[in-house]
Amino acid sequence: MMAQFEEVSKQSSLHPKPAGLVLQYGTAGFRTNSKHLDHIMFRVGLLAVLRSKKTKATIGIMVTASHNPEEDNGVKLVDPMGEMLAATWESYATTLANAEQEELISALNEIIEKEGIDKSQEASVFVGKDTRSSSASLSQAVLDGVHALGGHSKDYGLVTTPQLHYMVCCENTQGKYGDATVEGYYKKLCQAFTQLIENASNRTDDQKHICVDGANGIGALKLREMMSHLNKGLLVTIFNDGSKGKLNHQCGADFVKVQQKPPTGIEVHPGDRCCSFDGDADRIVYYFADSQQVFHLLDGDKIATLISTFLKELLIQAGLNLRIAVVQTAYANGSSTHYLENTMNVTVRCTKTGVKHLHHAALEFDVGVYFEANGHGTVLFSKAAEDKIQQLAQDSSIDDERKRAALMLQSTINVINQTVGDALSDMLLIEAILAIRGMTVEQWDRIYTDLPNRQLKVKVSDRRVIDTTDAERRAVSPAGLQDAIDGLVKNYREARSFVRPSGTEDVVRVYAEADTQESADALAHEVSLAVYRLAGGVGDEPKPLH
Repeated sequence: MMAQFEEVSKQSSLHPKPAGLVLQYGTAGFRTNSKHLDHIMFRVGLLAVLRSKKTKATIGIMVTASHNPEEDNGVKLVDPMGEMLAATWESYATTLANAEQEELISALNEIIEKEGIDKSQEASVFVGKDTRSSSASLSQAVLDGVHALGGHSKDYGLVTTPQLHYMVCCENTQGKYGDATVEGYYKKLCQAFTQLIENASNRTDDQKHICVDGANGIGALKLREMMSHLNKGLLVTIFNDGSKGKLNHQCGADFVKVQQKPPTGIEVHPGDRCCSFDGDADRIVYYFADSQQVFHLLDGDKIATLISTFLKELLIQAGLNLRIAVVQTAYANGSSTHYLENTMNVTVRCTKTGVKHLHHAALEFDVGVYFEANGHGTVLFSKAAEDKIQQLAQDSSIDDERKRAALMLQSTINVINQTVGDALSDMLLIEAILAIRGMTVEQWDRIYTDLPNRQLKVKVSDRRVIDTTDAERRAVSPAGLQDAIDGLVKNYREARSFVRPSGTEDVVRVYAEADTQESADALAHEVSLAVYRLAGGVGDEPKPLH
């Protein structure tokens, strides 16, 4: 290892750390302007080698800044089963990133000692990147780091984030999850999709057609590759495909969700079914224009409802007694929760905001469906659930209805990327469900009507004065704040409101919903005032929205 440490020192000087720069590894990994990331990439390469030695498995590194602007970039690590990096290692990433040049080797040694890492263990790292102009040189810096510590690497080049997660999982399950190639990914998903839509009778070309906004990113590129595997089972028109226009600029899932309007570069006509990916294709939202040209958004809540009710019906038809649940955050629209619990009898679990909390909670059920309202989500099946479904699909003694349902569940499992939210996979699943049910996007939207809601931000001098409980739905401090919110909510119909501190800046996020938009706006404003007064607001006090 000594020789390798000398190599690390030598190489590290080629990737110098700018003086005074401090970065945190968060839920999204490291993310900032691409000019500041060269040393970070090199060091993440080093960390991945240690993580691989520790887990005796292949680790992934994805170079992307997702829905951030083109000039940003970032990097995140992928653990052996395709999941996000273990929390304890997030702090190691932060330590390594911020260590001064001369402290780097001792920082590495400290991790090796703390984790009891066998230095002689082989290490293997998979690397992928998005289409940003900075991604090529930054992914090279990652590879330099991996090789400096003697790790083996496989460079997948341009892939979506979910594709890299998938590759890592395939590799570490010895191919049980699938073949660790991009081609293998398309084959698995598209074959399963083709089997599913055999259950949809007489689809017209109109019903097969979907318009996709690729956010001028990697998703557009990969969707085009995937289309050749779909045998005309889906007719796709791609907009914002990266041939002109900037990545994520006035397009992509985040833009559509926040602005509540269609992306630039796509004409939405009544009857069209449209969706948008984000920059690294791990989020998806759907939308359409009605006959009055009014824009309708179908976000993560609507997607979770469609998928969970479809799965629940299949489980009933198959006669399988499996626990299915939808995992939401406090931001999920109250109408979706009400519909799932009261109409569909589906268990709903609420967790703290952030994909890792949702993913973790979904693992507690046989079938766990989770989507953040922003369109990031997937479905997790327990090993026991998969085994039961497979046994049933192979059982020759059961009747045709149960058999058909079991086979459809099997195809559904194969179309889903269980490692992480995946726009390509989620799109295929949604398209299959709409086709099988013979449903238009308007009919899907009418399953329930969202309650009007409003989100606001209040600047405070220190966000840490706000402490929450009950999956962030109630404030425990500062004193009196929750009582104030409860009092305000009572003045409106079908209302609720909660506040939570931002994870990154000194602001408090306020969410309110009520039976009318006017009431939701008024309630959000009143709660903002309460936060401003009781939690140390800075600047002018919040103004009414109207």
